[in-house]
Amino acid sequence: MTITRLLARPMLATIFVAGGINALRNTEVHAAKAKKVTDKVVPVARQAVPKAPIPTDPATLVRINAGAQILAAAALATGRAPRLSATVLAASLVPTTLAGHAFWNENDPQTKNAQRLQFYKNTSVFGGLLLAAVDTEGKPGLAWRARRAAADVRREAKQVAKDARREAKLAKAHLT
Repeated sequence: MTITRLLARPMLATIFVAGGINALRNTEVHAAKAKKVTDKVVPVARQAVPKAPIPTDPATLVRINAGAQILAAAALATGRAPRLSATVLAASLVPTTLAGHAFWNENDPQTKNAQRLQFYKNTSVFGGLLLAAVDTEGKPGLAWRARRAAADVRREAKQVAKDARREAKLAKAHLT
């Protein structure tokens, strides 16, 4: 593991541990902000996955999101399932950002600017999470492995066909 990965993952995870703990300590405040987003997203999610037990209470959703952030951040920081944990954090960051930093709804210029900066910060963190989610640590990814296996199979099939033609030619010559 490189020093960059050794330091970058825990640094990236820190904001999610702090944010998750803050959300658990101040659930009602976060739930009030989240309600605007959950009221739109939950019906769509329930329609998309009708049998899934999707809660409607914003406070419950805030707690679930906070727990997911803390667990995924801990996994990312310790290098356990880093690609999956980065993906979970990226997915959790979207509703968090939309609910918590909707600068476009602010009228006060100072508040609007502060929320815009937080929105941009989260956008930057999202980009870092996307990089972490696709980082294979120098090891080939699944798509590369699948392409390589397919090429190997094609190469082997050609060789088998060539060998079969040669053997058939030899057998024919031997019979005559």
